[in-house]
Amino acid sequence: MSTTLVRKEDVQRKWYVLDAADKPLGRTAVIAANLLRGKLKPDFTPNVDCGDYVIIVNVEKAVLTGRKLEEKYYRRHSGWIGGLKETKYKTLMAERPEFAMELAVKGMLPKNTIGRTAMTRLKLFKGPEHIHAAQKPEAWTQD
Repeated sequence: MSTTLVRKEDVQRKWYVLDAADKPLGRTAVIAANLLRGKLKPDFTPNVDCGDYVIIVNVEKAVLTGRKLEEKYYRRHSGWIGGLKETKYKTLMAERPEFAMELAVKGMLPKNTIGRTAMTRLKLFKGPEHIHAAQKPEAWTQD
């Protein structure tokens, strides 16, 4: 039995819809990262970008378990002295839930060109509606 190695030209991409309503943010991000990377495909090749497109709807209804809303921070630094900015996830989820989901998925992808191009295939929406109906996305059912 031989190992199949997929070429970049032979990749077949599908569109999937994930519903994040009342599900933990991290669990949804894991599924999205695996689909974006293509790790659930039988012909996965690590050095080839063979992932699919992922649409995540109801991002604002994703939940954080435990006390993460009060204790978890999003931190960024300007590079200058005293340039650390901190935002609690409570305010981040209230104001920019798409960004919180994007951060979670981005942290689970490789930090190279494959991960950066995979992030371009991630589409996030606050509500239950999305604009990609023409692509005929399938609802992802395995949890």
